[in-house]
Amino acid sequence: MALLNKGARREIEAVVRDIEKIETAVEASFQDQFVKAMAIPHKSEPYEKLGAAVELPERILTPDEAPAIESGRRRGGRRRSA
Repeated sequence: MALLNKGARREIEAVVRDIEKIETAVEASFQDQFVKAMAIPHKSEPYEKLGAAVELPERILTPDEAPAIESGRRRGGRRRSA
């Protein structure tokens, strides 16, 4: 619209000047929290009340969340021979 209408372009330019940017990623753990919130249901929140009302899908643990015993390996290391 702004390419065809000079009045619309001026209006858009005025609105853009009034936009205030708010930095959301200043919190050190923001990226981790954001990624967990993208999962459905939320990756780390148990949603106990929701689970009482509806059946939630089974949680699939990532390698970082699964205990080392479950995978049979130590994290980041090789198996040692006895």
